Amino acid sequence: MIEFLCLGSGSSGNCYYLKTEKCSILIDAGIPVRTLKKRLWNYGFSLDAVDAVFVTHDHADHIKAVGNLANDLGKCIYTTEKIHIGINNNYCTTSKVTEASRRYLYKGETTLLGDLQITPFEVSHDSSDCVGYKIRQGETTLCLATDVGEVTPSVAEAIGEADYLVLEANHDEEMLQQGPYPNYLKGRIRSNRGHLSNRQCADALTTYASPRLRHVWLCHLSEENNHPELARKTIETVLRSYGIIAGTDFQLTILNRQTPTGLFELK
Repeated sequence: MIEFLCLGSGSSGNCYYLKTEKCSILIDAGIPVRTLKKRLWNYGFSLDAVDAVFVTHDHADHIKAVGNLANDLGKCIYTTEKIHIGINNNYCTTSKVTEASRRYLYKGETTLLGDLQITPFEVSHDSSDCVGYKIRQGETTLCLATDVGEVTPSVAEAIGEADYLVLEANHDEEMLQQGPYPNYLKGRIRSNRGHLSNRQCADALTTYASPRLRHVWLCHLSEENNHPELARKTIETVLRSYGIIAGTDFQLTILNRQTPTGLFELK
């Protein structure tokens, strides 16, 4: 069994916690250490017991606490070489990750940590580099893809392999178009190195998800260009048009932006 807890999902800070009998990890650390400690403690977990941090990419809302976790708490930071360089070049990482704390990952190659098999895969986004993660324990596979510019073959493959899936539903296309962002930023978000819309997320699920899929968590919703119930309604409507019923064929949960979203047991 994997225990899964989202500690925050959105531009204000991203972090996911996974725990098994043999190890526990964080995916991303865009939330201050003090806040991470408090949020984990509220669920009976300890940040001190976390074995490692796996990073998806080097944008501030995913890495703000990475240097402090490495240097103050002795955590090993796993990601690709390009992302490691990007982390230390980012203005938000005032505490840089030393070479002793770096662990290097390669897309498509699996790393073993405790009873977890963790495999990074290519994701298109406008960062130094970007990966999603396939995390396997026994016969159970959790896949996570956040900040997804487009559904590339590697992302499609991950969706198809997932028993449990964390997938971006960043914006509503009309809200983005009518909203206050300048045109260059709207273009960046819509580009194939930006973010998935609700409709794109729904289309990916209808096209690539397999019957084994049990639960989908929608992540990284925009505060300005989306709304949780709008994301849910859009995706449920698209799914239903293909004969897929959220809540029956698989569970659908919206992840909170600034607070934890429950505790889930993945079996």
